[in-house]
Amino acid sequence: MNLYLRYFDKEILVNNVDDAIAFLASIDEIGMNPVLESDVRDYVESDVFYPKRYKIRPRVYFIIIKTEAATMLDFKEKRALHNAASGEREKMVSPSVARLTEELPGWYEGSIDFKRVQLVPGTGKFQYRDTHFVAQCKAVSGQDCYNRIVEHLRQRVDSRSQFPSAKGKNFKFRYLGQCK
Repeated sequence: MNLYLRYFDKEILVNNVDDAIAFLASIDEIGMNPVLESDVRDYVESDVFYPKRYKIRPRVYFIIIKTEAATMLDFKEKRALHNAASGEREKMVSPSVARLTEELPGWYEGSIDFKRVQLVPGTGKFQYRDTHFVAQCKAVSGQDCYNRIVEHLRQRVDSRSQFPSAKGKNFKFRYLGQCK
């Protein structure tokens, strides 16, 4: 793993964190200190592949990017982009999303917070109202529970109402047990 560092027009591609810290220490405006050095080392050792931006003063930053590129030319031409292996991609799926599609037939209790369109009696105009809805239903997964609840609500509320994603924070479910 190599590191690309840039501060305005000064840039470098290094293959270890000590060279990166030496480069940053050579730039007076950055003001290398033990706290910044520790933070850079922590970033390099972490599994995070997002670029890291460090603030020097208002609107002035330096950036560190982890890369597989062997040379500056490879980096500039984007020849060595980091691609997560298929096994890593599976690990990146959040636990709640994995639970959502896990098949376990039985009774579920699902709660959904959605924007419901309602008529305001005094004005005759419509407005969105936050609405909380809870239901128990037979389903084979959390996703199936969500689909059944939304299907039920679409038949009973104004068609302009807005429903959240099943993967978002506005839908929660829990498994109650086997069907009888």
